[in-house]
Amino acid sequence: MKINILEFAEGARNARGVTVIIDVFRAFSVGCYAFDCGARMLIATASVSEALRLHKTYKNSVLIGERDERKIDGFDFGNSPTEIMTADIKEKTVIHTTTAGTNGLVNANSSPVVLTGSLVNSAAVTRYIRQLNPDEVSLVAMGYRGELSADEDILCAEIIADRLKGGNTNFTGRISALKETSGKRFFRAENLSFSPPSDFFLCTMTDRFDFVLRAVRRHDGNMDLIRCDI
Repeated sequence: MKINILEFAEGARNARGVTVIIDVFRAFSVGCYAFDCGARMLIATASVSEALRLHKTYKNSVLIGERDERKIDGFDFGNSPTEIMTADIKEKTVIHTTTAGTNGLVNANSSPVVLTGSLVNSAAVTRYIRQLNPDEVSLVAMGYRGELSADEDILCAEIIADRLKGGNTNFTGRISALKETSGKRFFRAENLSFSPPSDFFLCTMTDRFDFVLRAVRRHDGNMDLIRCDI
């Protein structure tokens, strides 16, 4: 099995084989928490305008998303697992847009199978890929705001790659160390209202969920995320 580690939207466009679009802080952690909290379905889109259009189409829907890490004006919730865990989204359609993660999904045009990736379900992602047994896998780290390499996304890619190769490396120390590197922003006083410390811990609860989110392209170019228990 050939394993590629790529970055950003360009990496998503160049991905081949089974593709995992990774956004640990926070898009695809939020996606997992949304389904765990009872969401009926999740639609990922790259643009705010598309999210608003979809919201009008799906009557029992909620808008979740961020720009510059903050909740978008007019949206119901920000891109925060802390917020989602206390929200009433049971049986609702979640419409989700973020700067990096959902943009990566929409750009993965050449991949026959597209999954989301995060630390909270990395083991499930690994098991799902092993069942498919593809010749090639592309792990795309979306990075901070889709522009700068992010330690957490690269680490998640390395964890999945290690497991796919049959490794048993202990990454606990490196995950904990994220608190002093890319995760520092969750502990800054000025960010508490939209990016609380609890988001850091919820996003780094490795292997909390035993399901993957598989992205299926819609007729309108957006992506349905389908929960697949594994």
